[in-house]
Amino acid sequence: MSLVKVKDLLAHAQEHGYGVPAINVFDYNSIKFAAMAAEEAKMPLIIQYFPGFDVHAPLIDIRNIAVAFARRATVPIAVHLDHSKNFEIAVSGLGARFPSVMVDGSALPYEENVALTLEVARCAHAMGVDVEAELGHVGVGMNLEDMTNTDHFTDPDQAVDFVKRTGADSLAIAVGNAHGNYIRTPELDFDRICKLREVLDIPLVMHGGSDIPDDQLARAVRCGMSKFNIATEYQRAFYNNMKDFFADESNSGAYFKALRALERPCIDFVKSKIDILNPDHYQL
Repeated sequence: MSLVKVKDLLAHAQEHGYGVPAINVFDYNSIKFAAMAAEEAKMPLIIQYFPGFDVHAPLIDIRNIAVAFARRATVPIAVHLDHSKNFEIAVSGLGARFPSVMVDGSALPYEENVALTLEVARCAHAMGVDVEAELGHVGVGMNLEDMTNTDHFTDPDQAVDFVKRTGADSLAIAVGNAHGNYIRTPELDFDRICKLREVLDIPLVMHGGSDIPDDQLARAVRCGMSKFNIATEYQRAFYNNMKDFFADESNSGAYFKALRALERPCIDFVKSKIDILNPDHYQL
C-alpha cells in the first residue's frame, strides 16, 4: 500500500477493471482532502500537480507534501507531475524528485513529439521515474472543434508506432475530451478507445475528465481507460463551498473555519469520482 508507482497502479487498475482519478492539487489542503477521500473509499488515487502552478508553490514543496501523505496512507497513492510542455519543465520535475512526470509534445509535429518524448523517457527511466506522454490533440473545452474534429483524435496505428519508439509508460489520448470547461456536453469516441486499448499494451489516460457525464466515464473504464485527470471540478468544489461559507456574514474573516468547512464536501467530491470510475465495484 502507501506510495506506489503510477505505472504499477495503472496496470493494476487495467487488470481489475477500475479507473483511477488523478486529482490536480494546488496546496496542502487539496492534497490532504484527496488523500482522505482515498482512505475513506479504500481505493487507490493519483495526486498530481500542474507545473504552471509553481508560481504559487514550488514543485519540490508540493511533491514533498504529496509523498508524505502517500507514505502514510493505507491505500495505494501515486504522485505525478502533470503537463510538462517541454524538456526543461519535465526535467525540473525530475529534479524535484517526482516519481512520475508527463511530457506533452502533442502540439508539435509528430516526429518532434516522438523526439521530445524519447529524450524525456531516457532521462526519466534512468532515474526510475515513470513517463506519461500524449498523442493527438486534447484541446480546450470551450473550442467546439477540439471536441468534434476527428482529425485531432489519436490515431491507433500512429499510437503503436509512437509507443514503440518512445518507451512511454502511459498515453494520454484524444477521443472527444478536452481541458477546462466544456462549451457543450462531450461525446466520447468509444470505438476509438476500444481500438487503442486493443493495439496498445500500456495504460490509457483521459485528460479533461471534469464534467464528462458519469455514464460516459464508466463506459470509458469498461473500454479500457485507466487514468482520469480531474482538475476543473476539484477547483470548483473549493470555490463554490468557500463562496457558500462566506455568504453567511457571521463567517467573515474566519479563514481557518472556512478550511474546516471545505473538508467534508471536497472529500465527498473526490469519493464520488472514485465511485464513478469503479463501475463494477472492485475492492482492494
